[in-house]
Amino acid sequence: MGGSSVRAVGWARSLPMTSTAKEARDWARAHLDSLGWGQEASETVDAVLLSVSELVTNAHVHAHSSAQLVLTWDTSCLHVAVHDGSTQLPVARPPDNERLGGRGMFLVDALADTWQVRPCSDGKLVMACFQPPAEALESEAAEG
Repeated sequence: MGGSSVRAVGWARSLPMTSTAKEARDWARAHLDSLGWGQEASETVDAVLLSVSELVTNAHVHAHSSAQLVLTWDTSCLHVAVHDGSTQLPVARPPDNERLGGRGMFLVDALADTWQVRPCSDGKLVMACFQPPAEALESEAAEG
């Protein structure tokens, strides 16, 4: 059989509305640590954790929904995906001193290498991609 395959690892967690953004961050941090990103990719880890916090908060506060959080590492990009039950699509708006909230997608846009949103029959899926620094990829390649 021809073709290439991609080595990937992933984790998923359901976060009901009673859960907190801190729980989501702690869960994500544990999985990032298992990838060895703590030392070599600390800035990327911070960006991922802030984005996880914003996306889960958006699901709870704006979509009034539980959040399904999925992390997938495919050896080149960490994909962060959050599904919620609202069909209203988020927009990255610049901060406004008159508005208390509404900065979440602006932050995700600034922190992630790419992001997108896809409508689903039962809500939407917001996905962001984070590429770690080259040093983290080189150390993983040396170990693998």
